[in-house]
Amino acid sequence: MGETAKSLLLFYGLLDIVRPCFTREVPNVSIHPSAIVSPSAQIGSNVQIGPFCLVESGVVIGDDCILDARVSVKEGTTLGANNRVFEGTILGGLPQHVHIPEQPGRVTIGSNNTIRENVTVHRALLADHATEIGDNCLFMVNAHVAHDCRIGNHVIVTNNAMLAGHVHVDDRAYVSGAVGVHQFCRVGTLAMVGGQAHLVQDVPPYVTVDGLSSLVVGLNKIGLRRAGFSNAAIQELMEAYRLIYRSGLRWAEVLEQLRTSFPAGPAAEFYEFLSTTARGIVSERRAPPAATIKLREPAETEPEVRVKFG
Repeated sequence: MGETAKSLLLFYGLLDIVRPCFTREVPNVSIHPSAIVSPSAQIGSNVQIGPFCLVESGVVIGDDCILDARVSVKEGTTLGANNRVFEGTILGGLPQHVHIPEQPGRVTIGSNNTIRENVTVHRALLADHATEIGDNCLFMVNAHVAHDCRIGNHVIVTNNAMLAGHVHVDDRAYVSGAVGVHQFCRVGTLAMVGGQAHLVQDVPPYVTVDGLSSLVVGLNKIGLRRAGFSNAAIQELMEAYRLIYRSGLRWAEVLEQLRTSFPAGPAAEFYEFLSTTARGIVSERRAPPAATIKLREPAETEPEVRVKFG
């Protein structure tokens, strides 16, 4: 421990509390002298903990993790292997709730994630629950993951995106900058959400949401091709998409058609997702078939003028 850090800790009466953090021997671990690491934290091999980091009691940090400067890993947080956490990030903060629980849940983060500057991830509300992040995800600067969120694998959440409590984001989804997702909403597999969208309903798998209108504008074809989907698979997804958004069928009829027409393969995920929605799904920007809108108020002596979409 550096002399400056010792002086500060002595001034605040904390030196005897944190002294064991610096005297214990941890093989193949680099801990900066200004960092404070609880003796009860479990630190894996080849871990690097940078300047002014805080690692509280009960934390588990897996092998090969790197914590840059000023990272706080709070009590109840578990990180898997090979995570890179950049400056100013706070993992395991208390839930932002009017009734902060006395015994909150945990934060569980998988492996091979990149968590950029000033990201915040909060613990679950209940002691036996966890906010969960999978593997190979990227969280860009200032993203927020609230209590009880569940994030899949290979998910990208970009700058200033905000995920409210209990939000689920499935594998390979992309949440663009400044997106706000309402609590309890879901974002399906390989969905692409455009920048500054505000989501108050579920986003089905494989679709693109326009950031300006916050409405669905078709399949995420670029993402599908990058993920290795064949032309035949994309065509089947398009058929299912048209059934959902452009058939004009009632909701129950749409679900039944999805169940019977697409029993297997990627398109089968539409039925699994839509049949379990509690908030409904985001509408398509294009008007539904047979919808009419009034162009202007008709005069008393002329017929009403309407235009038909679809």
